[in-house]
Amino acid sequence: MPDWSYHVLFKPILSKLSPTVSREFIHRGMSRIASVPGGHHFINFLGREESSPALSTEVNGLQLSNVVGLSGKIDPLLSGTKAFSNLGFGFLEVGPVTIEATPMTPPTVMRDEQTIEFTPFVESLGLTKTVDKLENFRKKQPVIVRLSGSTDEIEIMIQEIEPYADAYIIDTREQIEDWNSIPSLSTKPIYIGIRSNQITNHSIEVLDCFSGVVLDEDEAEIDSINLKNHLNAISYLRQNKFTKTVITVGGILEPSDALSLLDATAELVMVSGGYVFSGPGLPKRIKEAQLARIQNQLLLEEKGWVWYFLFGLSILIGGLLALLISITSIILPYDEYFLNMKKETIGSFNNRILFFMAHDRMTLAGTMISGGIVYIALSYYGIRKGLLWAKQATDAAAITGFLGILMFIGYGYLDWLHLLFWIILAPFYVMGFMKTKHLKGTPSSTNRTNHVIWRHSLLGQFLFVVLGFSLTLGGIVISYIGVTTVFIPTDISYICMPPEMLDEFNDKLIPVIAHDRAGFGSALISVGLLILMLSLWGFQQGNKWVWWTLLIGGIPAFISGIAVHFTIGYTTFTHLLPAYFALVLFLLGLIYSYRFFHYK
Repeated sequence: MPDWSYHVLFKPILSKLSPTVSREFIHRGMSRIASVPGGHHFINFLGREESSPALSTEVNGLQLSNVVGLSGKIDPLLSGTKAFSNLGFGFLEVGPVTIEATPMTPPTVMRDEQTIEFTPFVESLGLTKTVDKLENFRKKQPVIVRLSGSTDEIEIMIQEIEPYADAYIIDTREQIEDWNSIPSLSTKPIYIGIRSNQITNHSIEVLDCFSGVVLDEDEAEIDSINLKNHLNAISYLRQNKFTKTVITVGGILEPSDALSLLDATAELVMVSGGYVFSGPGLPKRIKEAQLARIQNQLLLEEKGWVWYFLFGLSILIGGLLALLISITSIILPYDEYFLNMKKETIGSFNNRILFFMAHDRMTLAGTMISGGIVYIALSYYGIRKGLLWAKQATDAAAITGFLGILMFIGYGYLDWLHLLFWIILAPFYVMGFMKTKHLKGTPSSTNRTNHVIWRHSLLGQFLFVVLGFSLTLGGIVISYIGVTTVFIPTDISYICMPPEMLDEFNDKLIPVIAHDRAGFGSALISVGLLILMLSLWGFQQGNKWVWWTLLIGGIPAFISGIAVHFTIGYTTFTHLLPAYFALVLFLLGLIYSYRFFHYK
């Protein structure tokens, strides 16, 4: 669940429910989605949580895609584990695990302080249920299991959990008789968990027996206090020559908190209550902030972008030519040849037929111009910089557009100009696709805090996501109408003539009109996908080019799509209502996202 849906839609509703009910609703729902075929691809499509290879690291023999993990406090019932494995974490914590199940005590949510007071008592499903859960869990990142109990109990639990755990954390809330014997219970890393505000009460020699130390948060404190305690504890450890791994839990409400812990030499960080208040996008924002620090080392221009640029430029030029035709001749000679009729004859029969065809062709032209602009921007600002998401957005929209030619064939009329245009476009796209197959780059961001500009941007992003989805759906509906009835009731009212009369006048006229609708529907689907994916994946603070791409790219489509209706007198409110709705989304999205994209 990305931040734009979490904060705008779900959080206001879930905040009215008890913490346990809202938590389980989200976790179980996301896990169900992750469990269905293709579910993890859908989750990635919405949130885009992959990690840059530049952020991968190795800690105590564990290969991690990034340094951000999730505290087991967030999912004590392990109901969301399948979902969390798809949300971009470098590792997951499970537990604390005890031999016998212990009662679940709901945490106290303090919304004003933006923190969660977790119970200081151990909550556990018990060893048997935990093992059952882990058996059915398909790991995508290391799993660190927290254990709580006596030395003998810990030995029993390690024997049972060993096939599923990559490392362990020994919880110090229980009395341990023999600390020195615990590290020998497994060949895997074993960490000792201690509250950061109590670290000075423990001997460095004892800590050195383990693979490292996990600095736990004080459940009664807010994140800012826990962050301060963590930083003090790390400083104390390093000053006392502790060189082993340091992992922190909690104290992170925004990306800057995680960066400060990493700067203080913590090797790994785990988010807890801050994940709930900042939203599921917090790990992604932390990774983007990390990348922003090293982006100068990563910026190597990808040469294959030029082919994608030429692809977009060709579509832009094609759209301009289509616009010229739509405001001049409307019908071309090969159309007249197919119809076996001059346009003057059509005009004398019913002049509104020509206006109606101009309306379809002009909206197609505006959509092509807008699509060309977005393709060009994605190639120059995204693919050229090695961003995988920009390439995949281009590929998805382009392939969808190419498949639109099948609809032309189905309508019984494929003009040679469209076929020639596709033949010209294909080599540019294929060359671009082949020369950029190696792209793996992920975006960076200058965003560090949960400021009001960031919160406003979530609404802006939500509006653009709805716009992209609406345009895609609209293209599908237009294509379906063309395949079936070709006209809608308002079309017939405007033309003042039923389809049967048109067919009687010229039985090839409706296929030509349907062909135009195929072109417009196909182009609208492609542009809708471009806007949708640009909105889902390109919202990073400081990305001015994304805002300007949305603005400049949207103008041709909206002007041509709305202005032509007033020009020809086709102004039925219900017919134009979807365009008005899309325009409102467009304008509000630009307003709410402007400062975020221009904020440094």
